[in-house]
Amino acid sequence: MPPPLRKSGLEVHLGYWLRRVSNHVSGAFAQALQQRQVSVAEWVALRLIHESEKLTPGQLAAAMSMTRGAISKVLDKLEAKAWIARATNPEDSRVQWLSLTRSGTRQIPELSRIADRNDEHFFNCLDAKEQATLRRLLQKLTEFHRFQDTPVD
Repeated sequence: MPPPLRKSGLEVHLGYWLRRVSNHVSGAFAQALQQRQVSVAEWVALRLIHESEKLTPGQLAAAMSMTRGAISKVLDKLEAKAWIARATNPEDSRVQWLSLTRSGTRQIPELSRIADRNDEHFFNCLDAKEQATLRRLLQKLTEFHRFQDTPVD
């Protein structure tokens, strides 16, 4: 007969603590962005387009682990705000390149400040060395498990 299973409290699981902190950090960030009528997915898309010289909707969908239909809706919202532009590749009319407009580029610093303030609010209780250690450990877990997706919710 196998030994009886030991029941453990939630508090012994790292996943519990990670999820508890993550819910608050990401929820507060989403709420702060929503006050500017921006979703987290729109913010992530803006950042990825900003950081890339050439990016197609398909590449963006893959980077964000979204379907092409879902990324199309995000891009339509960004285009309606006049924050992105789509240009057809002259060598292949089936390919569209995404870029930020001037208005979209002007959004990056303010939205980045929102992200920075959110991090400060939640992580200022840790000194610089502790923050670096936490970042390094989370990056190590990400690399070990080969997580490729960019969180958007």
